[in-house]
Amino acid sequence: MVTEAGGNADSLSERKRRRAKAAIRQAALELFTERGYDAVSVTDIAERAEVGRTTFFRYFGDKQEVLFPAAEEAEMADPLPRPAGVMEPIGSALTDALRATRSLVVNYVASIAADPKAYIQHEKLVHSHPELYARSLVKQRSYADRLTRILQSWGAAPTVARQAAEMGMACFYVAQATANDDPRTLVREVSRAFDRLES
Repeated sequence: MVTEAGGNADSLSERKRRRAKAAIRQAALELFTERGYDAVSVTDIAERAEVGRTTFFRYFGDKQEVLFPAAEEAEMADPLPRPAGVMEPIGSALTDALRATRSLVVNYVASIAADPKAYIQHEKLVHSHPELYARSLVKQRSYADRLTRILQSWGAAPTVARQAAEMGMACFYVAQATANDDPRTLVREVSRAFDRLES
């Protein structure tokens, strides 16, 4: 049984963890923008964030991972609550699987576009460094796999889950191109891409 004091301690610990990770990410983005990705070391990032190297490596494996955090991917892989209006189970109906996929993709896009400045900095860095762009492509494939697993956990047939996930990622790619990587219009363009599928 968790005591009230223990719950408060856990909550304080979680807040500290989030603050430290956010400070490290912000410091990294600032330094990458100021000096260029290749000229920045982990030590530089830790000093700017006012944390030790040990703290940096507690949350991130290397400076690339600041842009593509593995811990967050693991958290996102956890079971998610079923969105309102999604059939239970989804079964073999592609339209139902796409409705669930739309909810997941739109929510994800809204979260990454919530800080427009950080989104733009991130995209510029990724597209100007081949190794970061390659890692971005790998990460996008992991998103498709994760979407597939989530849809299957909601009762979608395996082939339907995979098809809906791939179509959802296609909507994301189209939205990025249509919005010209403008985070202010990204959510709207993703929704429009799904609208075209439904019509």
